[in-house]
Amino acid sequence: MACPLLSNAAAVPLAAKDSANEVVRPDISWIPSYKVFKDRVETLKALYPDRPKTVPSGWPAEIKTARAWAGSDFKSEDEYIVKLSADDVLEIEAGLAHFKSLPGLSPNDVNPSTFPLPNLSSRLEQASETIHDGRGFVVLRGLQPDKYSNFDNILLYLGVTSYIAERRGMQDFDGRMILHIQAIAEDVKKHGSMPNSPYVTRAQPFHTDLCDVLALYALNVAAYGGESHLASSAKIYNELARTRPDIIEVLAKDDWIFDEFWQGQYHTRPLLYNFTFHGPGFQFSRRPLTGSHFSPHHPSVPAMSELQAEALDAVYFLAKEHSLEIRLRKGDMLLFNNFAMLHARSGFADDAARGLQRHMLRLWLRNERRMWRTETRNAQLERIAWECYGDHDRRRELAVWDIDRSPPELRVQHRRSSCA
Repeated sequence: MACPLLSNAAAVPLAAKDSANEVVRPDISWIPSYKVFKDRVETLKALYPDRPKTVPSGWPAEIKTARAWAGSDFKSEDEYIVKLSADDVLEIEAGLAHFKSLPGLSPNDVNPSTFPLPNLSSRLEQASETIHDGRGFVVLRGLQPDKYSNFDNILLYLGVTSYIAERRGMQDFDGRMILHIQAIAEDVKKHGSMPNSPYVTRAQPFHTDLCDVLALYALNVAAYGGESHLASSAKIYNELARTRPDIIEVLAKDDWIFDEFWQGQYHTRPLLYNFTFHGPGFQFSRRPLTGSHFSPHHPSVPAMSELQAEALDAVYFLAKEHSLEIRLRKGDMLLFNNFAMLHARSGFADDAARGLQRHMLRLWLRNERRMWRTETRNAQLERIAWECYGDHDRRRELAVWDIDRSPPELRVQHRRSSCA
């Protein structure tokens, strides 16, 4: 069923002011309410009857590309899974053994030269092309992580993904290069605070991270839930261009307020960018825009507008409507183009007694040759890229590699780099 961006629901007040000194914010949540969204659409339709009927100048009326898909287009997971044969796995293990035989190397030194995959490399090159210039994602299946130590799992993960996107980004301001995504319930009790989403079982709404290519390696899976959901940014854009082109103009403006969760600091930039040769793609997550129950806005951070709230939720519900659910198995590696996809995660439940505890290793990657670029210099995207991939940043000298787990970011209001 198509997601109705217009409805016959009765109009309701858009915001309420609790005190004279409080910033008045739209009624919008980290995980949105469809009823609130429909009511807002009707109210704003009455308030702004003459909004643009075409997309802004310079923006395409339609993105015609392999990445403009809906989840319903896929009839079988075989369409996006790259199956590693027994010979492929043996080659990966040989690459691992070769790397470990080289003296004095660290995870920073894993690359195609130090981790040779002479036969598999061509298929991984094809996977990289698919991620950057095709449908936007692949799943590599066939590894058995229980065969390897935690350190060896990280090394082979770096070795395989280095053929797809060789440059690795920092994932926090402490120089952390890899993130262990797993629920760590004991830390909630210990610190009496709510941890960030990578460390709990809660669902995550559709968003992007701060990288070019996002990779997940499933060391283990949950007893229930934890599915990954991908949505094509091109499909979302095409639906908006067809039904609500005025929203594209709102998304492309540079006045969106991103709370940095650091002493009331914030910055502004667009949510939607026009990439050379590829067309529009998103770069945002909801938490800096909406705040959340576990990470509220600083009182001095300005509010988004009602038109922005409508646009943000329109993107979410179109993503949800057209998304593809991916159930990762233990040993799967999921890699996708962060500009071409929005992603979300279902809530999940672990069962330690059965050995089913979701544990993903996350990398932020970039392929210098295939990377997406905008036609003109974009200061906002350059800032994000510098913080993630910059050569001369002090954090890169630290290059923190957590082998067993990541320390939970319990005070997320002081973690500007956290994406979700």
